[in-house]
Amino acid sequence: MRTDQDRVDVRGVVSFVAIAYAPAWLLTLPLWLTGQGLTWVWSPAVLVLMMFMPAVAAYVVDKWISPRPRPLRYEGVTNDGGVRRWWRYGVLAWLGAPVAMVLALLVGSLLGVYQADWTGFSGLAQQQVVVGEAETTSPGSLAMAEIGKLFLFGWLNVIPAFGTEWGWRGYLSRALLPLGQPGMFVTTGVLWGLWHTPLLVLGYNYPTAPVVAAVLMMVGYCTLLGVLLGWLRLASESVWPAAIAHGFVNASAALPIVFGAAGHPITGISEGLLGWSGWIVLGLLILVLTMVNKLPVRLDTDGSGISQGVRRRSRR
Repeated sequence: MRTDQDRVDVRGVVSFVAIAYAPAWLLTLPLWLTGQGLTWVWSPAVLVLMMFMPAVAAYVVDKWISPRPRPLRYEGVTNDGGVRRWWRYGVLAWLGAPVAMVLALLVGSLLGVYQADWTGFSGLAQQQVVVGEAETTSPGSLAMAEIGKLFLFGWLNVIPAFGTEWGWRGYLSRALLPLGQPGMFVTTGVLWGLWHTPLLVLGYNYPTAPVVAAVLMMVGYCTLLGVLLGWLRLASESVWPAAIAHGFVNASAALPIVFGAAGHPITGISEGLLGWSGWIVLGLLILVLTMVNKLPVRLDTDGSGISQGVRRRSRR
């Protein structure tokens, strides 16, 4: 993949951020006006629509605001070779996301911030009581069913995740490459994390945390996860592996409940990939990619660094 610019297209990037943010934040208004927040019956539809706003922003910017030839190719929606070019990264994303979540739960358990019931699945059984399934189905069967649904029906999560990744990794990561890959990863991650602010105020992901803490934690999480998603996007020259990984990270959010112990609610602050114990796993994965020379990603051309007049060799 080639970087065809030496400096950030400021007009395009600012326009992208404005279009990705404004409609998405406006979509949360019914959650506030109804007074029901995330419990509103239509809130899942609102969340899905929000996830497509970065895709809309990318399309509008590359089509009309800062038009470029073959925008879909630039954004990684299409690529030379099609699926054959990136399918290995797609498989890694599909299987790797749940494995990363399990590793995060293991780290949390070892650190004492996640109370696990690895074989009894008592937390899952406790949750199923409210829907009447626990009386007729064993906890083990319930757990196997949940894990099976994750790997199969988790593909449905890839659809809205693609809307998000088309924007953040497809357009913005590519547009910010002149900053150098570290600068691009951090900037994209911070903007992606702050984009969630209206939902975080309503208790999304970190329902028991103060709002400021929730926002800071989301920014940290999105920055770390964004490095791995950005690596998938750059290394595969396609946005699809990043979308698959994002979709299955979201689907894996059920695993803390599956393996949790009864009587210990999940807060998101300490456990799972969202929690600080999970950040250790994300950080280690980034470290491994760096140690095996997969990060920064080697690209086909030179790109300017974050300092004026400095040119740095991009890596693949």
